[in-house]
Amino acid sequence: MADAETKCAKERFRDFLAVKRLRVTPQRQAIIDTVFSTTQHFTAEQLLAWSRRRDKSVSRATVYRTLPLLTESGLVKEMDFGKEYKFYDPNYAAHPNHDHIICEDCGHIEEFDSPRIRELGAAISREMGFSAKSHRLQISATCNEFQQRGFCDKLAKEERKD
Repeated sequence: MADAETKCAKERFRDFLAVKRLRVTPQRQAIIDTVFSTTQHFTAEQLLAWSRRRDKSVSRATVYRTLPLLTESGLVKEMDFGKEYKFYDPNYAAHPNHDHIICEDCGHIEEFDSPRIRELGAAISREMGFSAKSHRLQISATCNEFQQRGFCDKLAKEERKD
């Protein structure tokens, strides 16, 4: 996320918390800083680990209480990619109209935005007597690198965090 977008998202979330009369504790600030410093999709457990790098006192409970607030604010989107756990998309507020390719081998999630898909969705909607408002496309795929090498550099990057 660009610096200006990051600052704006953080401010919007702090304003959202203020309206709900919730404090921005040091632990919650660490979570906010972590969420808005990555473009990578993350799980609650990843967010906990990353936030603890900023502030060791961040608790699992604080992460799990903050995630619904982030999604309620509209700044982060909860995503179901068919796993036993949810992913969170920190890019949603800045780019709400994007789609995902999820590698079944290495777990890498790649975002993309295709005008052709939007146009096709709008055309199909018109043909069927609807007006398209939004769409969501998830493509399950296999990673060529993982298939060829048995390992994927993207997987190592996902585990490290940007």
